[in-house]
Amino acid sequence: MPPLPRFLVAVLPVVAVAVSASLITQPNIPAWYADLQKPGFTPPNWAFPVAWTILYAMMAYALWRILSLPENRPGRAAAIIAFFVQLTLNGAWSFAFFGGKSPLAGLVVIAALIVAILATIRTFWRLDRMAALLLVPYLAWVSYATLLNGTIWRLNG
Repeated sequence: MPPLPRFLVAVLPVVAVAVSASLITQPNIPAWYADLQKPGFTPPNWAFPVAWTILYAMMAYALWRILSLPENRPGRAAAIIAFFVQLTLNGAWSFAFFGGKSPLAGLVVIAALIVAILATIRTFWRLDRMAALLLVPYLAWVSYATLLNGTIWRLNG
């Protein structure tokens, strides 16, 4: 795949998820989310877009590295599929939690997301360890977000 299309395939879907998640999340921050009981370990609202911008950039770069491998490389197609499954779940979380105003639905989606990120790291590891390692901070943040989501559900259920 030539460099420009490879770049676009790596970046545009990640940007589309980031933008769509932001569009569903932002209107719900000052009203619904602000009214929820949250645990003391909840970060300030400004930390979320900062963290996600960095994580989305790392995710796109990790995918770009996998897309840069020869197309006939065993495991490449599975790794790309795994990436897009987790990316879809990533976007679905915002629609479940914020769009549906449902911490329980968010918890169900984020649990599936953790499994999908682990699968993606595993498939990436076999092909490009740097690409896999780029997803580790993402896994850490989503693990933290899972704890936060679960606690919010418990406090407001």
